[in-house]
Amino acid sequence: MKKTLIAVGLASLMTTSAMAETIGVSIARFDDNFLTVMRNGMEEYAKSLDGVDLVVEDAADDVAKQLDQINNFVASGVDAIIINAVDTNATEAMTQAASSAGIPLVYVNRQPVNMDTLPDDQAFVASNEIESGTLAAFEACKLLRAAGLGGGASGYLLMGQLSNQAAVQRTKDVDDVLGMDMCNFVSIIDRQTAEWSRDKAQDLMTNWLSSGADFDVVFANNDEMAIGAIQAMKASGISMEDVVVVGVDATQDALVAMQAGDLDATVFQDAFGQGEGSVDAALALARGEAVDQQVFIPFKLVTPANLGDFLNKN
Repeated sequence: MKKTLIAVGLASLMTTSAMAETIGVSIARFDDNFLTVMRNGMEEYAKSLDGVDLVVEDAADDVAKQLDQINNFVASGVDAIIINAVDTNATEAMTQAASSAGIPLVYVNRQPVNMDTLPDDQAFVASNEIESGTLAAFEACKLLRAAGLGGGASGYLLMGQLSNQAAVQRTKDVDDVLGMDMCNFVSIIDRQTAEWSRDKAQDLMTNWLSSGADFDVVFANNDEMAIGAIQAMKASGISMEDVVVVGVDATQDALVAMQAGDLDATVFQDAFGQGEGSVDAALALARGEAVDQQVFIPFKLVTPANLGDFLNKN
């Protein structure tokens, strides 16, 4: 793991409460359950530290607006910047803006496209998305086999925003699992993006249901879309005992759905921990301390068997 040590002046190393440190934070969107938990993690952790102030902005899913926010943070002279990217393919300009100003930057949760070429004073804090979709898809495969469908099963795949690295990787994870000998009995009828949205997933699932095709499983890149699909199926009178549904994130709404017997599996992504970790990394870089340039917080599979371990965590 690459570590960096940033050379700074004596003033930057003074971390007493008299020397307030300001971190500018740009979140892709405030109207997202998972990102809200992550933002809460940042804000609560910062409040527990002496002399650390966060300036948190909502990018409202607008790449141009997010870049403007970064430029405003630079102009105001913040000590560090944290970015939860709207579009992970648009991070090079953000990296350049911070680097040119000599301001440390931390990407959180969503992997920047320029991950392998980040400057020494920039880092990435998240969970490894190869784990997330793989854990969920493999659990679905096992459940389908246990239900006696090893001779053939089919389903739908709800994808997140295709401009987002997590959506691309989680979708690939599903495809990779279904390519395994143990799981290649499952075929995908259709796959479309519902842009991480519960409402859009409900509409999309309703459209799929109107085709009348038989299916056994729904793979969703996140819990919000899984819940939307569940709502559509229940509204159509489908028994959730007859369909395997898996998501990612282990949000509280998803865990409630699991308690009700509607959601079969999800994957815990420590939103609060990512928030705290990004603040720690930003402060360390601002103070010239050694930082792992890639900090991964493990995913954990959540099923009805271990559900109690995760309630009220996110």
